[in-house]
Amino acid sequence: MTATDVVTANARTQTTSLLRKKRLLAFAVPSVIFVYFAYIFVAFDIAGLWAGASADNAKTLVSDMISYKTHITRDNRSGDVSYAIEGEKKGRYPEGQSPSWVTTEGDTTIIDLGDGHIVTYGPETISYDIPDYGTIYATPSRSQGVVQEYPTEEIPEWVNSSKNRMAITTDAGRLTVTRNRTEVFRYFFGWEQFFFTLDSPYHGMGIGQVISRAFSGEAAQIADDFFNNAMWRHKDVFWAIGETLLMAFLGTMGAAIVALPLAFMAAKNFAPFAAVRMAIRRLFDFFRGVDALIWTIILTRAFGLGPLTGALAILITDTGTFGKIFSEALENVDQKQIEGIRSTGAKPMQRYRFGVIPQVMPVLLSQILYFLESNTRSATVIGAITGGGIGLLLTQAIITQKDWEEVTYYIVLVVLMVIAMDWFSGWLRARLIGKKEEAH
Repeated sequence: MTATDVVTANARTQTTSLLRKKRLLAFAVPSVIFVYFAYIFVAFDIAGLWAGASADNAKTLVSDMISYKTHITRDNRSGDVSYAIEGEKKGRYPEGQSPSWVTTEGDTTIIDLGDGHIVTYGPETISYDIPDYGTIYATPSRSQGVVQEYPTEEIPEWVNSSKNRMAITTDAGRLTVTRNRTEVFRYFFGWEQFFFTLDSPYHGMGIGQVISRAFSGEAAQIADDFFNNAMWRHKDVFWAIGETLLMAFLGTMGAAIVALPLAFMAAKNFAPFAAVRMAIRRLFDFFRGVDALIWTIILTRAFGLGPLTGALAILITDTGTFGKIFSEALENVDQKQIEGIRSTGAKPMQRYRFGVIPQVMPVLLSQILYFLESNTRSATVIGAITGGGIGLLLTQAIITQKDWEEVTYYIVLVVLMVIAMDWFSGWLRARLIGKKEEAH
């Protein structure tokens, strides 16, 4: 075999080996990914989650977030009927007033739910006339519970029936009858009483009328009615937004102020003692290694509830992060600029001020502004624990499991707040950092 044959054989062997490795790799990577997703499917019980998911519950949740419901409630013992938005006392119609789709004839109340759905509160018996099905009757009784009559022998699936309770849910609304109370509620799209409550003289007015009243000297009264809205509490909400922004601002700026001098002690070219550098760096690791939520819980135990506790939690966590970022920026400064200032007889503090800070300032400002934007979101979650800011109101609304339109309102405000902070930080970054980069 000649030398050429040997070289050709070796090349062929190497090529075959390389192709084999590539084929094996092409098979191994998808296999690993498939095994990983299979593990996730089992470990997270995806099948159980899917089985427990309810399309009806999701539909109800979405409906509650973008609409409101009016309750028509009768006390079966006294016969008194009340009308209230969301079933709250703050949303109750004044005496003598009722929704236009409810009429009263003596002891009988007739509720028109639309599309032919009619509910009638009789002196003793409640009826629900459902198109294409018939009329369902329910008679509350102390001794027999709720006596029910259906037009068919089989009870439909949209009726939840027991001896002491009957609940009918249709696309038009919902009827619930128990021994002591009968209630109908009907959904309407929108957020009712968002601007003015039923007891406000401006309720039901168009925007043109309200603006006209404002220009005619009633602007203060209109603003007072809006901000003191008993159902939506706009004044409390805007105050909470301010607390959230304050938490983010104090925490971020406080961390930057604390981290900058410590960063000089952690940078190799400014701290000659290795022991000091290591101690400061480990301190930074400790601060940022514990999540802000954990610091929040610890500080709440120490200082109690309030927005200041949330600001301190952000300050501690960001001090560790800023310290690492700032020290790395300081280690990359140009020594020639510092030496040039030293040659003029400048003292150490003057060298830092005019030779170091201008070099690292773009990095510092960029990171500070980014974290200010990020902490605006974090302050919402932290506020839910510390009892301050919009996070507290959001948590309270979620806990009730009924005020989902308020949850939507708060989430929209949080998103708008983040968008505003993103725009503001971008504008400020362009104004400050852009000018500095042009100067260099």
